[in-house]
Amino acid sequence: MAAANFTGAGQQKTIEQLVCSAGLTAGLNGQLIFISVLNTFLSVTAFLGNALILIALHKESSLYPPSKLLLRSLATTDLCVGLIAEPLSVAFWMSVVNEHWNICPHLSAARLVTSYILCGVSVATLTAISVDRLLALLLGLRYRQVVTLKRMYLIVITSWFIAAVFSAMRFWNPLITTWYVTIGIPLCLIISIFSYTKIFLTLRHHNTQIHSHNVPQSHQTNQLNIARYKKVVSTAIWLQLTLVACYLPHGAKTALRAKSGLSVSVYHGSIYTVTLIFLNSSLNPILYCWKLGEVRQAVKDTIGPVLCHCFTS
Repeated sequence: MAAANFTGAGQQKTIEQLVCSAGLTAGLNGQLIFISVLNTFLSVTAFLGNALILIALHKESSLYPPSKLLLRSLATTDLCVGLIAEPLSVAFWMSVVNEHWNICPHLSAARLVTSYILCGVSVATLTAISVDRLLALLLGLRYRQVVTLKRMYLIVITSWFIAAVFSAMRFWNPLITTWYVTIGIPLCLIISIFSYTKIFLTLRHHNTQIHSHNVPQSHQTNQLNIARYKKVVSTAIWLQLTLVACYLPHGAKTALRAKSGLSVSVYHGSIYTVTLIFLNSSLNPILYCWKLGEVRQAVKDTIGPVLCHCFTS
């Protein structure tokens, strides 16, 4: 994610100029067309899937509102990936195929800034979910007094604001955006790892206490709450692992580019690693429906009447 690179003659070029040049993209037209068609499909699935999840979360009343707000924020970023980021990327790739070098740099800059914003919010939201689940376990009855809807709105709005500001800095000083990504994403992952590790150790200690003291079955209500808590945590962990799996190849590609510069092979790999990141937005709705029975039922209740109307009309 360097701000600039150099040609053999020592002439400085921006990333936009490099990726919008026939020298770097020659021979990739077939692959760019394929990846554009694939991302068009993923754009539709990400938009429709997350639109259904947002409708389902609006109907779902069993989830605690602040926790549900975090899921809605994550689904919103995934929806925006399908609605904005992927169409911009497809437009950028097709401008390369058609050699529209006048608009290509602008599309490249727009898709990068949009992707930085949405990816930043996604990572921050998943981190907030991990901390929220840890607080729910540690605070007990005090959780609802500490984690309020107003405070959660403040956290969500702040994460969007920070992501937008540091991503937009790319137009002024790309190095600031580079450090924002380089420091921010690993820091968020460290916080998430710490939170889930603490949750795991606390739950294991809780189970040990129950078995060692032979707790009677009269505490089934508490056991039911723990079971539900574990289900929500399991969903959050699956979302986190899926994000890491989809983002890791792009991180490796970015490290390779920082070391060796932007070459044809690195650019070739980037179109696939970016697509893998976009795939994450299409996978998340599947995870919601798989792991959260209430959301799955709400989705069925939403699409059921639509399907019935289509078949009967």
